Amino acid sequence: MSLMQLKTILKPFFLEDIGHGDITSQHLFDYHTQGTLTLLAKEEGIFCGAEIIEVGFPMVHPLMQINRKKNNGDQLAAVDVIATVTGPIIHLLQAERVILNLIQRMSGIATRTYKAVRMVKNTDVKICDTRKTTPGLRMLEKQAVRSGGGYNHRYGLYDAVMIKDNHIAFSGSITNAVQQIKSKLGHTVKIEVEIETKDQLLEAISNKVDIIMFDNCSPETIKRWIHHVPKTIITEASGGISFDQLPTYANSGVNYISLGSLTHSAPSLDISASVYR
Repeated sequence: MSLMQLKTILKPFFLEDIGHGDITSQHLFDYHTQGTLTLLAKEEGIFCGAEIIEVGFPMVHPLMQINRKKNNGDQLAAVDVIATVTGPIIHLLQAERVILNLIQRMSGIATRTYKAVRMVKNTDVKICDTRKTTPGLRMLEKQAVRSGGGYNHRYGLYDAVMIKDNHIAFSGSITNAVQQIKSKLGHTVKIEVEIETKDQLLEAISNKVDIIMFDNCSPETIKRWIHHVPKTIITEASGGISFDQLPTYANSGVNYISLGSLTHSAPSLDISASVYR
């Protein structure tokens, strides 16, 4: 993510929270009173959000002095100091909540992803995310997945073809959908097809797609069917897979397991901020 992209994401968040100004802080402190804000982990987890700290505070005031002690992907213990930031107290307090909310959210996703990756650590399976992200936060949440050791699925509708059940229903068949895509699209874009039955699997294979997603298929079903898939086709399991099921799915023969819960169900990691004059 570029600096410009990150600033574009952060700007409306600060405008939403600060509005015309922090009327509490402005009536307690003058603009020259300095203080130090310490970001502190309150529980164990995986940190993500270094760029939020480095870019966010200077957006509120350009002369913030940042001493960051943790990088993306670092393990956190309770009471670990993530960073200290020194600057005008008014501006520290203006920036505090937006930055805390984001790094807590991102660290929670990184922590959940790390746990999922650990559950399949003795296999070659890769854990990846989905598009089930918070609107406006997708780039940050997908970065958090990477910080936790996971992989990113497509970023949006624009960077890969994924033929889902409704596409198939509207097109009439997998064959119709794939042939139409191939007739209009260049060779550099991969085609993934979602299947739920053995007939759909065989149809996808015959059309030489790049990726086959076993959607809402049990690990036992995948084991029975996957020998039909040539090594040239990447395989993926998805659809309501719980953490308890990860080891079983990891041994079904698929290359990837995609989990929407990495982003839509991750609790925020508890991180606090304290200000010292």
